[in-house]
Amino acid sequence: MDPHILLFIIKLITGGIVAFLAILLMSKKRTAAWSFMVSGFLLNYAALVYELLIELGVLTATKYNLWGIPVSTLICAVLPALCYIIAFIIMLAKRN
Repeated sequence: MDPHILLFIIKLITGGIVAFLAILLMSKKRTAAWSFMVSGFLLNYAALVYELLIELGVLTATKYNLWGIPVSTLICAVLPALCYIIAFIIMLAKRN
């Protein structure tokens, strides 16, 4: 087995556990900040699945590029981090 694919399988298993636990946590904490945190975890897992499908050749990255990076790949990298940033900003705003 290709070590690169094995690494994807390990990431999928651990990411699946994180996504499942995040959904369980969201049922207990129903604040906007935690909703964005859970969304970040779920989007991170979806991005991992998307990368695996591209790696296996099932899907192809979009033909539209921004600074030489496919837009779909860029969105998969930025969107989870954006959710985390928003969640942290909301948490910090509630503290003051």
